[in-house]
Amino acid sequence: MSEENIKLLRGEPEKAINHLAWPIVLSMILTSLYMLIDGIWITGLGQTAIAGVGFVTPIFMILNGVSVGLGVGATSLISRYVGAKNRENASKSATHSIIIFTITSILLTILLLLIQKPALIMYGATGQALTEGLNYSTILFAGLFTFIFANGGTGILRGEGDMKRALYAVILSVTINTIIDPIFIYTLKLGTAGAAWASIISCAISAILIFYWILKDEKTYVQIKFKGFHYNKKITSEILKVAIPSSLEMIIIAISYAAYLYFISIIAGETGIAAFSSGQRLYMFLIMPLTAIGSAVVAVSGSAYGAKNNEYLKRSHKYGSKLGAIFGLTITIIFLLFSKQLSYIFAYTPQTHHLIPIISQFLIIIGLAFPFTGIGVISSSIYQGLGKGIISLIFTILREIIACLSLSYIFAFTFGLGLIGIWIGTCLGRVIMGIINYLFAKHTIKKY
Repeated sequence: MSEENIKLLRGEPEKAINHLAWPIVLSMILTSLYMLIDGIWITGLGQTAIAGVGFVTPIFMILNGVSVGLGVGATSLISRYVGAKNRENASKSATHSIIIFTITSILLTILLLLIQKPALIMYGATGQALTEGLNYSTILFAGLFTFIFANGGTGILRGEGDMKRALYAVILSVTINTIIDPIFIYTLKLGTAGAAWASIISCAISAILIFYWILKDEKTYVQIKFKGFHYNKKITSEILKVAIPSSLEMIIIAISYAAYLYFISIIAGETGIAAFSSGQRLYMFLIMPLTAIGSAVVAVSGSAYGAKNNEYLKRSHKYGSKLGAIFGLTITIIFLLFSKQLSYIFAYTPQTHHLIPIISQFLIIIGLAFPFTGIGVISSSIYQGLGKGIISLIFTILREIIACLSLSYIFAFTFGLGLIGIWIGTCLGRVIMGIINYLFAKHTIKKY
């Protein structure tokens, strides 16, 4: 299995991206079902529960962003060594990655449990919404290590082109989550805490399976050896050069999300927060195919860079951007045609039915930016494949803070458009920065 994956990773970039992307697309769609399924079942608990969990979302985005970022760091370096035909250093990179996962899990768990309440209050949570948020976040943050090891382990497998086994683990995990979510929430009467427990347990099962393959299966290309381990500063640095900026990207997105919550709470209160949180869940779910293609591009472009093959690098960007634009356009059409039906997923009770028009409006306007978001995601993935994660981070700051938030404030408050102004500003910011990111990536590749 490993030799097939390695051969594919070193071969024609279009073929490699196609073969690698589809398992990742399915894997990420299924992974995003954690939050989507939680959202569907939590809807039955009422608007206050929805809002409470919505306040946790920015922090969870940071949590998940760190875990994904560590995985991307592992993928980038391992794939570069695969392209350079250096199995020994690819294996050392995987070993160092696991140690980084462990240290990060311990430090972040302690930090998040300490700051969760002040953070939720800062975001605007009060009363019962605060209580519901804490019930959800305490369990989620205590189980942080499951997310880090599941996403990090997946990153190791992707670094050697093994996307299928990562998919199998996710299928098992999501299936378990789907089954036990309503049991923990309603049968055991744990409410929002039950949703968190279901996610943690199912994610832990995924992590265990992935690391069984990594540590025990001889078919895996990288060979993990802790006996006689010697710390390598260069390998650690190369992993973190991608992992830290990638993680910081999600922190920036979480900060912008928190700002949106503040703007929306001023304009529409708890109702606006609940509608935005529901729409954002669906947005994050449907952006997964773009993120998946980006993950494939990280591995393929990393291998091309390691092999010093500039032609393959250019083709990786061109073909990945084409796929990103097509997927983005497909999502735009889905949002335009079925916004009301999709909104109903998160507003199916009499108590939440009034949220449908607001959610639908959000989906239609935000959906217009998806093709441009697609080419932007792929371009950022190229930087990560090159080991230049800082460039991707800069574009995230420019997009989320400088463009989207600024334009949202202008349209919402200066022009007095309210919620629709926030949606318009966000959409325009993503369109503008998607185009700029693509052009800059195209220029950057010429240097390599």
